[in-house]
Amino acid sequence: MAENPFFAPSNLPYQLPPFADIREEHYLPAFERGMAEQLAEVDAIASSTEPPTFDNTIAALERSGRILDRTATVFYSIASSNTTDGIMEIEKQISPELTRHSDAIRLNRALWARIKQVTTEDAEESWLLEKYRDDFIRAGADLSETEQDRLRELNGELSTLSTEFAQSLLKASTESALVVEDPKELDGFDEAKIESLLKDGKYVLPLLNFTNQPGLAQLTDRDVRRRLYELSVGRAPGNFERAAKMATLRAERAALLGFPNHAAYSVTDQTAKTAEAVEEMLGQLVGPAVRNAGKEAEALTEQAGFAIEPWDWSYYSEKVRQARYDFDAAAMRPYFELNRVYRDGIFFAATELYGVTFAERADLGGYHHDVTVFEVSNEDGSRLGLFVLDPYARETKRGGAWMNNLVDQSFLFGQLPVVMNNLNVTKPASGPTLLTYDEVNTAFHEFGHALHGLFSQVRYPRVSGTSVPRDFVEYPSQVNEMWGTWPEVLANYAKHHETGEPMPAELVAKLTAAEKFNQGFKTVEYLAATLLDWAWHKLAPGETVADAEAFEAAALEAARIDVALVRPRYRTNYFAHIFAGGYSAGYYSYIWSEVLDAESVEWFKENGGLTRANGDHFRRELLSRGGSLDPLTAFRNFRGREPSIQPLLARRGLD
Repeated sequence: MAENPFFAPSNLPYQLPPFADIREEHYLPAFERGMAEQLAEVDAIASSTEPPTFDNTIAALERSGRILDRTATVFYSIASSNTTDGIMEIEKQISPELTRHSDAIRLNRALWARIKQVTTEDAEESWLLEKYRDDFIRAGADLSETEQDRLRELNGELSTLSTEFAQSLLKASTESALVVEDPKELDGFDEAKIESLLKDGKYVLPLLNFTNQPGLAQLTDRDVRRRLYELSVGRAPGNFERAAKMATLRAERAALLGFPNHAAYSVTDQTAKTAEAVEEMLGQLVGPAVRNAGKEAEALTEQAGFAIEPWDWSYYSEKVRQARYDFDAAAMRPYFELNRVYRDGIFFAATELYGVTFAERADLGGYHHDVTVFEVSNEDGSRLGLFVLDPYARETKRGGAWMNNLVDQSFLFGQLPVVMNNLNVTKPASGPTLLTYDEVNTAFHEFGHALHGLFSQVRYPRVSGTSVPRDFVEYPSQVNEMWGTWPEVLANYAKHHETGEPMPAELVAKLTAAEKFNQGFKTVEYLAATLLDWAWHKLAPGETVADAEAFEAAALEAARIDVALVRPRYRTNYFAHIFAGGYSAGYYSYIWSEVLDAESVEWFKENGGLTRANGDHFRRELLSRGGSLDPLTAFRNFRGREPSIQPLLARRGLD
């Protein structure tokens, strides 16, 4: 263990973790040393005889726990992207230990007493100090000993249940996969797609995280679509019970901390501030969205010639879109080759807006041979950071797409950022990787998160990059989606992978014309998931749920969003965002952030679009600030006014 790579900072460029040197047996000793080291550092801060100052208390806490931070960052990246049975066992063991470790710090009465005495005149320090005070209060620092003991028990149980939920869901993506023996049943997929699914003489289609699997739009065999859909909505059934238990425990914890329910507790440190504000916004959307979905269902039924079922929606939706707009989504795929999308699309847009450039670093490796590392530089040649890309799906990777930091930008430590994007694109057995339009949009979205991390210019790691409220963090990434279809950007990357010919102008026009198509369905499936999350976390203390599926159905009915043909984007049993991903009572964040996004897209269009002046303004006023000031102040500094919901309503066809 003397050579444990976590015991010292990485000597690779930008302190990129030395993945080639890290073995599973390194994690537990590094976690143990890291926790012990940080507790000793915290004890020294709490027991100091010096008067408490910002530097000897708050900044000292920021400097603490370096080994633990390096270890946890790498471990949870691997657990999400390339896990093993060994990693999963370590995760089960270490998650409750890390929860106890966090409680030991935030429930330290001597430390809390010092934090309450700290004062500072510096604006960034004042904001960070307020964040620390809020963190400690929300963690239970002011509770009695008896209450804190119960809080520790609740936190430990929740940590264990969350890990079990996530691991059960990961296994279900392969255990509940659609398996067929006859490739004729996969009619609708192209040959390359079918070839990529062949495993041990059978064709295996793993499940992605959400309800409506992409294959439902393509598979011509109705019974195969039904089987795929039912596998999707019925996966990981044991998670129903785990979710109900977690919701009950969260309600009890909220009561301990002085809140009527977990939703009220959850939003107090968000930009929404109150549960009433969230409910008011959602209430404006449900009725119009349900009406729009009803109109769409009528058109699909007419197209099909029979009463459709949920597994028919995506398939006949494509048929209607083709009939109305002469638009075939599959016809776009040859123009969306993965490498070109990134190098000539995503990177090109970033260069035009912000002047940054990208160079592949083949000498820097990741944890898997599919991982690529790029060095990012400013226009003047100065180093900005590293961007790490892991695009492909695999059995050892959780579903969805996400961004995470491998190294936080921080002037305190002199660190430049290392940020990572994970996608779940199916890797072809051979030939180029061709993306769907939705996958292109996801790639631009996740890179928006990456830019938020790369452009961070803050002193303290607690407020670095994307360390902003949950209902604000999606905003910059949503804005970045606009460049995927911006004419100048699209013309630069949307070229046929064989001929190099640009995407035909008529296909681009059809894409633009069809943008609002199916918005009723998309909005209802999102709102249904959001209101399901909200219902689980509005449970009163002491309230229990014996039948989670019945609770789910009743919650959707009560919210008036129980549309039979449109199930929630995530049902309870695979709603990882809220039961394993830090978004409990927070899935509303996407639509809340979209209010700011729609406003910002409008601003870019009003001011000339893809220009350096616009990019520099967005970078300076918002992206570079991380969480170092009030996020809505950063928005106002960028936009010049308070946000309005009207641009969002217009975008989604709800005005």
